[in-house]
Amino acid sequence: HVQLVESGGASVQAGGSLRLSCVASRSTYCMGWFRQAPGKGREGVAVITDGTTSYTDSVKGRFTISQDNAKSNLYLQMNSLKPEDTATYYCAARRRGSCLLDWTLYENWGQGTQVTVS
Repeated sequence: HVQLVESGGASVQAGGSLRLSCVASRSTYCMGWFRQAPGKGREGVAVITDGTTSYTDSVKGRFTISQDNAKSNLYLQMNSLKPEDTATYYCAARRRGSCLLDWTLYENWGQGTQVTVS
């Protein structure tokens, strides 16, 4: 089991930037950021494994996922934020299998951090 703790969520104005961080209790093969807006389902935002990244279309060119060399710290740099980015953002990890944006594949989750864009 991997413990994950997110931080960095805040309220910002449209066009602003935020950087989310996630600390993992151990290095993990695949990590990612997911989000859930009020009244909507959870969706994959970005995932990373061995330096290979994947993004959902709505954040391409605005968000950047990165990981430290130890693969135990995960980041999400969010630029040009839009009101539709408002959601609770979750860090997730999986130890094996394909590293995809499908949230149902992940067995380890953080508690979430709130991002509000107005």
